[in-house]
Amino acid sequence: MKLWDKIIHYPKISLVILAYIAFIALGMPDGLLGVAWPSMRADFSVPLDSLGLLLIASTIGYMSSTFLSGALIPRIGIGKLLALSCALTGAALLGDTLVPSWWMMVALGLFGGLGAGAIDAGLNTYVAAHFGEGLMQWLHASYGIGVTIGPIIMTLALTNLNSWRVGYRVVSGVQLVLAVCFLLTLSWWKDQDDAPGMEQQEKLLTDYQTSLGETFRQLNVWVSFLLFFLYVGGEASLGVWTYSLLTESRGVPPQTAGFLAGSFWATFTVGRILAGVYAKRLGTHKLIQGGVALALFSAVLLWWNPFPWTDVLAVALAGIAVAPVFPALMSATRERVGAKFAANTIGMQIAAAGLGTMVIPGLLGVLARRFSLEIIPVCQIAIFLGLFGLYRLSMIKKKVDKEAIS
Repeated sequence: MKLWDKIIHYPKISLVILAYIAFIALGMPDGLLGVAWPSMRADFSVPLDSLGLLLIASTIGYMSSTFLSGALIPRIGIGKLLALSCALTGAALLGDTLVPSWWMMVALGLFGGLGAGAIDAGLNTYVAAHFGEGLMQWLHASYGIGVTIGPIIMTLALTNLNSWRVGYRVVSGVQLVLAVCFLLTLSWWKDQDDAPGMEQQEKLLTDYQTSLGETFRQLNVWVSFLLFFLYVGGEASLGVWTYSLLTESRGVPPQTAGFLAGSFWATFTVGRILAGVYAKRLGTHKLIQGGVALALFSAVLLWWNPFPWTDVLAVALAGIAVAPVFPALMSATRERVGAKFAANTIGMQIAAAGLGTMVIPGLLGVLARRFSLEIIPVCQIAIFLGLFGLYRLSMIKKKVDKEAIS
């Protein structure tokens, strides 16, 4: 009873916990698909590359909702947006288990992407408005937990019940329960908006009803877009291509390569947890520049590969290096673009992340097929060099803009 009293009287704590659970749930569907796909395509009698259609549909939905999130939040409120988005995602996942045709599954992917994008952008906006860098790091560490739990749920569903649909229904249930939780806590989200000491900060991010057209005309907004496009593309490429590079190009046994590929996500999650502890002490700029510099070093190490154990070190180091960059970039959005454009820019950044996930790993695959898989670490070096230079450019321009205003 005492715990419940604390929750009632201190809704801020409850909302943080709810946000973390929502981000765990956001990661679960991403973890489901890879394990479920062989069984899923057999059920629908579709070829291996049909997965691309589902990913494209999901990405279109995801990017659409993230672009519009900055305009939706001040109109309907974050609480309502999250409740509707979780309900939409849960319904789409449930629908996946009921539809008889593949084209229907692809159509549902569009709606699932719309829901996931709104959850992602809405929670990032809220945490950026109300909390510090440490809680932002832990929010994104929660996504790593969800991506880890998803394959476990699907593996249990396939091995024990021989049905990928059960795994999807479990995660759908989690999303629908979250929708109810967000609905029941609508007044808490509103109370936080009006809380003493928070009104001005929340207003800076979400109360501005800045048009997308005006936002699009800001150079720093597009620099932020490119930062997220490059970062997430580089991160996703490490996750997607590490296993193939090690097994097909360097002769690493599949079991060992699988462990190494998994270690990337493990150190990635650990890195975000640790970054949450030290974020306030170090600051966002040191986290971003240090993380990108360390990622660049790990890419050089992976390309050079002077010793047999270098692969182990390079992959593990890469996970720790890239871990704090996304949350730190998100926390510093207001500094880069100004309060007036922050909410719209956060949505655009999430959209850029989705675009980077789709484009850059695919482009690296084309280059690897044309040349060899050893082009992957070379491209990683180029990506992280570009990311570091672009971030430094954004800092210089921000300083110039401040001096011009003063």
